[in-house]
Amino acid sequence: MPITAEHADLTLPKPPPYEVSRAKIAEFAKALGDENPAYFGERPVAPPTFAAVIAAQAWDALFDDPRFGLSLNRTIHADQRFDFLRPLRAGDVVDAELRIEKVRNRGNIDMVTVAVELTVGGEACAVARSTLMHTREETA
Repeated sequence: MPITAEHADLTLPKPPPYEVSRAKIAEFAKALGDENPAYFGERPVAPPTFAAVIAAQAWDALFDDPRFGLSLNRTIHADQRFDFLRPLRAGDVVDAELRIEKVRNRGNIDMVTVAVELTVGGEACAVARSTLMHTREETA
């Protein structure tokens, strides 16, 4: 049975907390080719899109749950948006909780919008919202 609109508002199990480190921030910024000094030094903040690294770990619960019939190798990341209350910083230990916001099924395509709330010490710091397009396997 594929994922359906009935799964909207379902919250999935959290992955282990993610510790943001100076080294990971610098590595990510270098991969982006972004030399902003705010991303380096003793008290760096993470580039905004660093939140996607943590959010993507929360997606594992979505793809590992047999109820949904989703497979990462048949999924396209169609859209991404971040809403920040504060930047991620080195030393933050981030919890990520994924909630399925919306599901639309069209033919053999599932369009799934998820929101991953990122919290540090119980305080909300960001929401990473993604729309994923999944193609179901053809059945004979």
